[in-house]
Amino acid sequence: MFIINNKKIFISISIGLVALSVASILFFGFNVGIDFKGGALTEVTYDTTRPEQAEVRNELDNLNFGSVLLQPTGERGYIVKSRDLTEEEHGKLLETLSLGGTNLTEVSFNSIGPSVGRELTKKAIIAIILVSLAIILFIAFAFRKVSKPVSSWKYGLIAVVTLLHDVTIPSGIFVIISKYSGAELDTLFVVAVLTILGLSVSDTIVIFDRIRENLNNNKENRIVISFGETVGQSLKQSFARSIATSLTVILVLLSLVFFGPVSTKYFALMLSAGMFFGTYSSIFLASSLLVLVEERQHKDKK
Repeated sequence: MFIINNKKIFISISIGLVALSVASILFFGFNVGIDFKGGALTEVTYDTTRPEQAEVRNELDNLNFGSVLLQPTGERGYIVKSRDLTEEEHGKLLETLSLGGTNLTEVSFNSIGPSVGRELTKKAIIAIILVSLAIILFIAFAFRKVSKPVSSWKYGLIAVVTLLHDVTIPSGIFVIISKYSGAELDTLFVVAVLTILGLSVSDTIVIFDRIRENLNNNKENRIVISFGETVGQSLKQSFARSIATSLTVILVLLSLVFFGPVSTKYFALMLSAGMFFGTYSSIFLASSLLVLVEERQHKDKK
């Protein structure tokens, strides 16, 4: 009952974190990658030893191609993200990357137009909206037999509120990190957001399902206890399972952050943050909101 007794504190913590995340997003803005704004992506592999990143970086700065992102890949390669390049500029880029004679192989060169980026943005937004609506409908249907004291659709609405919480905070963290590291928002970011939605709602549904079972058991056995006590009992039964499951996943993701390839580093970091705050919201936020809604309904009836 510790969580339920201090529900306003945990809700306030979540509101504060979301507010800070939204402020960081509005203040810094997303560093949008070429997947969304258009540009060129060049991947090269050196035949022998890969030159130092600082040396290559200095040469690229002399090209005056605007903002150019240089990322190591594999053991001997680099990925270069830049604005759209002409054939002449493309050749000049490869010449610069060779540092005046170092043998290299161009693995790939892709050009993405702004129209493709706009289409990706549109589809990403539609996907997130559809996922949220599907979650509300699924939970409302699954909990249709538990309409008292909280309506089944409110379970779904609260689940979506917690999902917004779980996505907004990692996004705010990503914006701050990208401000100082140069990480860009790309299609992997969208994949991370959708993955967070799935993992987080899964944990929330497990706890909600335990609440539903206890409500049904209380009804069948004619046990008279408050809704808050039922939620507290359900959390006690689910707490260890939720923490253990999330920690296992987070440890694997953190190993990818520190030891995995650069291309998936920020993807794994986003998922780690999403899992952490998703577990927090499932245990501390969703249950607290349920009890708060029930208490408000009880007051309105008086």
